[in-house]
Amino acid sequence: MKAAIYNPYLDTLGGGERYTIAVATTLEKLGYKVEIQWPNPEIGPKIEKRFGIKLKNVNFVEDIKRGDSYDVCFWVSDGSIPALKSRKNFLHFQIPFTHVNGITLLNKMKLFRIKKIICNSYFTKRFIDYEYGVESVVLYPPVDTKNIKPKHKENLILSVARFSQLTQSKNQHILIESFKKLYNRGLKTWRLVLAGGVEVGAKEYVEGLKKIIKDYPITILESPSFAEIKDLYGRARIFWSAVGLGENEETNPKKVEHFGITIVESMAAGAVPIATALGGHKEIIKHGLNGVLFKSEKGLEDVTKNLVEEKKVMETISKNAIIESKKYSYENFEKEFSSLL
Repeated sequence: MKAAIYNPYLDTLGGGERYTIAVATTLEKLGYKVEIQWPNPEIGPKIEKRFGIKLKNVNFVEDIKRGDSYDVCFWVSDGSIPALKSRKNFLHFQIPFTHVNGITLLNKMKLFRIKKIICNSYFTKRFIDYEYGVESVVLYPPVDTKNIKPKHKENLILSVARFSQLTQSKNQHILIESFKKLYNRGLKTWRLVLAGGVEVGAKEYVEGLKKIIKDYPITILESPSFAEIKDLYGRARIFWSAVGLGENEETNPKKVEHFGITIVESMAAGAVPIATALGGHKEIIKHGLNGVLFKSEKGLEDVTKNLVEEKKVMETISKNAIIESKKYSYENFEKEFSSLL
């Protein structure tokens, strides 16, 4: 049995790309020979290092011919509907596309060949169903909840996100300014680590960040390995995400977090997630129970300071977060994807 996979954003090595590789490894376990369309096979070792995933029966090829001669095709959409040709075709949306003229006769004809349309969250699904006139299913991204575990905790605030400014800004500059204010307000024993990929569209932004972190205990970690990230999750007490802050999720849904894999990873390690009350974050975080949501820079600073001062509250939320993260395990993902097949 042969399976084909296409993701036009693979070299960004972000959350959506991790999702794609999870599909590849799931198909591999089910006995498929998996081929991923990508012009440079050297991306394989980069994927393994970034995501901590071994690719065994997976090859990178020049062209999967839109699934022609394959048993299964998994295609990540760039907003368009492809004419897929495998026996079982799956179209995945990881971005809530809007205003792309999704409901056309041609698209309806192409969709006839697609077995399932899969979205990464109910937030994404809401926009996709409306834009294309479809009824998609939601399959949440998986997280390695077995290997991401709490360690001896330090006064460490962690943020893990791409530094690129392409589809959406992860707003690391906002996190830096908020941390500086908190440091000056008394959090002198704390430090901030910003970790993330710099492969695509990030050079200028990262250089700018390096200029504004001087004289503060702030570290920028560029393109870390999965082992490094796993270690940081384990030691961090708090996890920050300011993705989408200041954006309107109804009029500009692309600019907010569509799911938030790093949020779940932080939860698995017992780091309390503090994230914007937008997009997919609201599906993961139950405010005050397994994490905290905020709506402004001041809100981020205030809730962080309150948590630091209320250690028992932080411990309770941390324990709840670990429990809640289990439902996003690879085992659950594999079961659900297998049932779709």
